Amino acid sequence: MASTEVRPASPGGLTAAAEGVHKGMQFTSFDVAAFEVPQGRDEAWRFTPLRRLRGLHDGSAAADASAGIEVQGAGVARTEIVPRGDDRLGAAGVPADRVAAQAFSSFRDATVVTVPKGADVEEPIAITVTGPGTAATAYGHLQLRAEELSRATVVIDVRGSGTYADNVEFVVGDGAQLTVVWIADGAADLVHVSAHHAALGKDAVLRHSAVLLGGELVRLSGRVRFDGPGGDAELLGLYFADAGQHLESRLLVDHAQPHCRSNVLYKGALQGDAGSGLPDAHTVWVGDVLIRASGVGTDTFEVNRNLVLADGARADSIPNLEIETGEIVQAGHASATGRFDDLQLFYLQARGIPEEQARRLIVRGFFGEIIAKIPVPAVQERLTEAVERELAVTENK
Repeated sequence: MASTEVRPASPGGLTAAAEGVHKGMQFTSFDVAAFEVPQGRDEAWRFTPLRRLRGLHDGSAAADASAGIEVQGAGVARTEIVPRGDDRLGAAGVPADRVAAQAFSSFRDATVVTVPKGADVEEPIAITVTGPGTAATAYGHLQLRAEELSRATVVIDVRGSGTYADNVEFVVGDGAQLTVVWIADGAADLVHVSAHHAALGKDAVLRHSAVLLGGELVRLSGRVRFDGPGGDAELLGLYFADAGQHLESRLLVDHAQPHCRSNVLYKGALQGDAGSGLPDAHTVWVGDVLIRASGVGTDTFEVNRNLVLADGARADSIPNLEIETGEIVQAGHASATGRFDDLQLFYLQARGIPEEQARRLIVRGFFGEIIAKIPVPAVQERLTEAVERELAVTENK
């Protein structure tokens, strides 16, 4: 796969943040009126087709329905339905854009799932979020709380139709371990804008996997904040875009505490059909890592890989690294976008493997690294089958 890559080898080769200005100074507010209506030239929105947001960004999308949130297999975890005024809401982060603020101002009630102190939930907690339905609009709020020294795995499955915006919070207490798999696999008409906020306590561990498969437009904004030393965050992502789809991921990992670790690995593939009349497949990945002056001992790396399988498909990949201290373990980023590697194809075909089968093997291997890291066998099987279906679509075009 042809690539362009940036891999700083040592802290000395990294670029320091501009004096007095960094990503952590991004404006945040719970008040939607505090944000201007996004425009196409705004940095945070310049890749997003605003006209396809159905008014989520400008206040014209009034809530006229509700999305369903169903929690299963919680075990010892507590599930509560709470009003907006609940003091716990917003603990993991404050909306950083107008859509997230609109969602916070518009949801009817929030779902809070709490894993008690010291509890170990062995089976995955399954949360199904169902869109409001065709031509309907809804807003929602979900918070997951892993209290001190607890451990749990949660699978959030977003399905259905319509227009939906929400905030999802992950509050990970001291010494707790929370594994989250978020799957956006809605119907072809689903427009979903989701803001994820994570706050990690001392020695807390977060494993967050984002899977973007279905929907007309899916935009995920994720922010990780370390509230104590020794935190560990791993952010994985898998996306496969077809004609007519816009899949966008924007991440910010804020290292404000000492001796914390973060690792980001997102992989995506794009295909399409020039004769479908649909817009070309488009994916966007923006990965920001900020190491503040107080983030001594930071160990961080972020990688994005994109495989383009069709003419016209477009993948935008922008890694950013801002550093305010040289007292770190390591920091770097890498980005690559390209088509099939001709050498890989030749190698496989030279051993008697037909071209189409060789292409399938390369794509399977490309995504295999991500799928293998998801610790839920049922989800691994589902994602493997989803990739196979996408490849079958490609071969039939």
